[in-house]
Amino acid sequence: MKDLTEIKRSSRQLVDGVLLTAYRDDVQLPDGGTSVREWIDHPGASAVVPLFPDGSTVLVRQFRYPPRRHFLEVPAGKLDVVGEDPEAVAARELEEETGWKAGRLVHLASLYPCIGYSNEQIHLYLAFDLVKGIQDLGEGEFVELVTMPFQEAVAMAQAGNILDMKTGMALLLAAAYLANPENNNGLGHESQGV
Repeated sequence: MKDLTEIKRSSRQLVDGVLLTAYRDDVQLPDGGTSVREWIDHPGASAVVPLFPDGSTVLVRQFRYPPRRHFLEVPAGKLDVVGEDPEAVAARELEEETGWKAGRLVHLASLYPCIGYSNEQIHLYLAFDLVKGIQDLGEGEFVELVTMPFQEAVAMAQAGNILDMKTGMALLLAAAYLANPENNNGLGHESQGV
């Protein structure tokens, strides 16, 4: 395989924000030429698909400022400190945003959602054995909980009607996980309502 690595020659910080830091780097290309790469340093995030025994899930509806529209999303949030356990973040964000605690979390994947301009990695989980906890939205955080059949949410993702990338991927990966008989841990799909 060819070595396609780009090598940083210099870097200039453009923005030092609350959540993000933006940089403009001069890079050397594999053919010896040079170019500019602007990119965002992101701490990473976790997202979780909650699955209730009756086969339903809960998504959060919220307004996202950059695209200026409302989205249906799985509960999610950023890693607050370097090295924070992504599974702990998934559990925390599930309870904070929905008021539900996971008895068990299954890691589905860790993906890079915006490789063209960010190093963000998002860790996707599926939550089982949910028990009531306490919703604790952060200051300035406004969400509406939307409960629906899990299969309906998956169908929306398959039809391209879930516009948030992490949510679409999380739902599709959760459906694939549940469809695999090896992942049932002794439970049939009927036992989980899916």
